[in-house]
Amino acid sequence: MVFLTAAAEPQGSVFALFMPFIIMLVVFYLFLIRPQQKQQKERQNMLNALKKGDKVVTVGGIYGEITAIKDDELTLRVADKVEIRVARSGIGRAQS
Repeated sequence: MVFLTAAAEPQGSVFALFMPFIIMLVVFYLFLIRPQQKQQKERQNMLNALKKGDKVVTVGGIYGEITAIKDDELTLRVADKVEIRVARSGIGRAQS
């Protein structure tokens, strides 16, 4: 009778055991983390490029035109003689 001991096991079994987890992490990175980082970078570039006169839509759905910019605060004209102050991060998108 031959008994197998721990020393007789092949060395590749530990690597093969973790291979599905490694593949899952790579797929998770490629399909979830990387696109989200790219989207955040594009949004930050859009927010940094805002200037007076740009037409924007806030995350709350308010359409307006930028009349003043102070650090992290924008003033938007939403109607004649009606202006509101919003945080720069409150801008959802710039209109063409």
